[in-house]
Amino acid sequence: MPARVHAILVVRPDGRTPAALHLKRTLAALHAQTRPVDALTIVLCGTDAALTELAATSGAEGVITAPHSTGFAAATALATPRLQGDAVWLLAQDTAPEEDALTRLAGALELAPSVAFVAPKLVQWDDRSEIVSLGVSMSGLGRAVELAADELDQGQHDGAADVLGADVRGLLVRREAWRALGGLDPALSGADEGLDLGVRARLAGDRVILEPAARIAVGGDGVASVPVGRRAGRRAFAMRKAELHRRLSYAPAAAVPLHWLSLLPLALWRTIAHLVAKEPGRVWPEWAATVLVLVRLDAVARSRARIRSARTLGWPRLAPLRISRSQMRLRLDGDAEPTAPVRSDLRFFTGGGAWAVLGALLVSIAAFPALLAWPALGGGALAPLQATVGQLWADAAFGQRALGLGEVGPADPFAGVIALLGTLSPANPSRALVVLWLVALPLAVLGAWFASTRVTERSMLRLMAAIAWALSPTFLVALSEGRPTGVLVHLLLPWLFYTASVAHRSWAPAGAASILLAAVVACSPSLAPAFAVLWSAALLLVALARRGRGLAQLVWLIVPTAAMFAPLIWHQVRAGRPWALLADPGVPFAGDVVAPDAIGRALLTAGFPSTDPGGWSAFLGGAPVWWVSLLAAPLAVLALLSVLTPRWVNGAALLVITGAGGATAFAAVGIALSFAGTTPVEIWPGAGLSLAWLGAIGAATVTLDAGLVPRMRVVRPIAAFLVLAALAVAAAPALTASVRGDLALTNGPTSTLPAYVAAEGRDDPRLGTIVLDPEETGLRVRIVWGGSETLGGQSTLISTHAAPDATDVELADLVADLVTSSAADVVPALAERGIGFVLLVPPAASTEATTLQLSASTALDQRDGLDSVGDTARGELWRVGGTVEPRALPSTRTEDAAHLIAGGQLAVLLIALLLAVPTITSRGVARRSPRIVGPVPGEMR
Repeated sequence: MPARVHAILVVRPDGRTPAALHLKRTLAALHAQTRPVDALTIVLCGTDAALTELAATSGAEGVITAPHSTGFAAATALATPRLQGDAVWLLAQDTAPEEDALTRLAGALELAPSVAFVAPKLVQWDDRSEIVSLGVSMSGLGRAVELAADELDQGQHDGAADVLGADVRGLLVRREAWRALGGLDPALSGADEGLDLGVRARLAGDRVILEPAARIAVGGDGVASVPVGRRAGRRAFAMRKAELHRRLSYAPAAAVPLHWLSLLPLALWRTIAHLVAKEPGRVWPEWAATVLVLVRLDAVARSRARIRSARTLGWPRLAPLRISRSQMRLRLDGDAEPTAPVRSDLRFFTGGGAWAVLGALLVSIAAFPALLAWPALGGGALAPLQATVGQLWADAAFGQRALGLGEVGPADPFAGVIALLGTLSPANPSRALVVLWLVALPLAVLGAWFASTRVTERSMLRLMAAIAWALSPTFLVALSEGRPTGVLVHLLLPWLFYTASVAHRSWAPAGAASILLAAVVACSPSLAPAFAVLWSAALLLVALARRGRGLAQLVWLIVPTAAMFAPLIWHQVRAGRPWALLADPGVPFAGDVVAPDAIGRALLTAGFPSTDPGGWSAFLGGAPVWWVSLLAAPLAVLALLSVLTPRWVNGAALLVITGAGGATAFAAVGIALSFAGTTPVEIWPGAGLSLAWLGAIGAATVTLDAGLVPRMRVVRPIAAFLVLAALAVAAAPALTASVRGDLALTNGPTSTLPAYVAAEGRDDPRLGTIVLDPEETGLRVRIVWGGSETLGGQSTLISTHAAPDATDVELADLVADLVTSSAADVVPALAERGIGFVLLVPPAASTEATTLQLSASTALDQRDGLDSVGDTARGELWRVGGTVEPRALPSTRTEDAAHLIAGGQLAVLLIALLLAVPTITSRGVARRSPRIVGPVPGEMR
């Protein structure tokens, strides 16, 4: 047994528990040892009156004070010159040894002269039956691996002896080895210090053994502990930094530069792996550790020198003590959580969901049979898409806009949605809209069916919710009037509810919900305030009910949306048009919208966004249709009753969603933020009503699921039938409009410009066409670049101009000179601007417009340099003669800004996609979670 043992006790007051409480127990345990220490040196890091008093009365031979930032390795180095014994015992304020711990450690060290140090069994501070650490090894790539941790102590590891290393807390190190090895490596900063000391001892020809009978209780928040609990980020940083530092320190000299160069690519790869593994909290520690190790080459040099000074054996001698790849795989498999499912079967096929989708497809084909042959959709707010996928994504990027004389700025996020949709049909992107319209009804049923699984387990009620969602008046109006934003919002909202309602559970649904939220707000920015209210309420609920668990996932929900809208927000706010951010994207289209009066608000309350509820007035030839609003009454009554059921919390939450959507619709009606020429275009309230319908259908489902006593179960199918029958009656005119020849949709066009212009401009987006549209109040002027106006090329930067800017004035002056016979020749100015054609659209049936058209046509015919192409299906066309300079390319600064913005947005979306990708672990978490969200009487969900 060593003649003298010198204990070094390092104390720092930064744990979760007051350090004085831990230190009292540790000092008492030291004084109670059957084999007392011969000398005790306390290193006090930081100033604390209670700790100073305890240290002064501890009987220590010396108390060393050091700055608070001093780590465990540096603190032990301060005490090393004072060592008086044959062995040094490394302790911290939260390491309380059992009475015979030192006796057993010293005995093991005495019996084996070749041993450099002995490690005890570390157990929980409050439960000594749980093992915290008993030996540490490392993988072939240098990853530290605990041999036994977080296990119930049943003596299963008491036979272990030789190890590669151990947790640094409680180590009893031979004095000669301690001095020869140079103590602990301060560059490790609290992680892997014991492992590194063991590796160096092994390379020096010494052994490292365990003494499981010697037990030391550890609190886990002392100076020698790796951060735990809420400090998980600090823990990940410390462990990764130690791993990378050891990799550079242990590598052969020739391989060190290669390892150093690989650190950044490896950090990028591991970032992707962390996101796929749903561990975004480890991304920042990964990069912080990598950057720190990259610049701390001096620390690596000192560590390598320390290894060289003591090394007598080669690295192959450590191979038997490392963890092999197969052993590592077994350990990871053993650590996996149980996969036994606790949720019920989905029953999509057996419960009728698949049949409902198929039935909706047949109804859609019967309602829109002509779409089977149409190559493109027209009418309403519809427009062709770009001819190529590259042009689709160019419209979605920052830079020159496809409309306007020289507008440069960010694209509407809706352009990105359109680009993604058109990419699904790369050969003919416009065909994607036709297919979307044709499958919209079955897609609505599919999305709503899955959303209803968050509300009920009953197949019948899931079918009711799915069919009711597809028959929502606001959805059918969007389909009939040709509103792509309204259709997309209605199709995406159920999936947003399906994922966002469980976003607090794991990162996979949170990642998917964040993308869906960005897409929904891109299609209807007017929903942003409602979502902001709902998001804030969810944050508060999670913070209070779940004590912050899942808060990070909810915070992430808005990040992709913020990234997509940030450039547009910056541009519109700088232009003094912050309210323009709420304008509907796409083609400005007024359509049939209720007025902001008593009748209009009554229709909104009933869920109808148009003055003709459900199209019944046109269907009946102008007969009174006040009764149509009553068809929403069964659903509304059931929704309101949800707060009286045992699941009133679920019902109330869904009614809050209904209220948020209804408030959005009420606030939007009558407000015009964009313009079609000089005609104000109001925000469409249908998007808000879609959100309201989502909450109302969910609340009604809750009522039927939980609001009926067993003896009244027969009422459930009757009530569900009444709801669907009423909605089917309301939907009848919209679903039969095509058969009656009353459909607003048209076949095409594939281009809004004459075929001659479309052919030349299809492959040259820098070729411009001035379009002159005679109206009663004057000429409406716009410039189209490329072969057509497109849906993705629309921009709220242009449509929300309430007052002309410099480019508008310049364009007006050009056109005024162009259609005025006495004005100077302006054709060369057009050519310099890249404008190759002038199109005069046929006027509406108005005397003033016809007169203006004739005057403009005469002036254009008399212009030198304008060659008349003749009448086309789109109007009279002239071509600019001579050489037309292509539209000037954006400046280098603009291109740099575009690349920066696109890179940032793509990075955020990539992170969201990686988070959304399901893994075995995330699927296991989902299987162990109930489908229904919220408390369910008898079984808390």
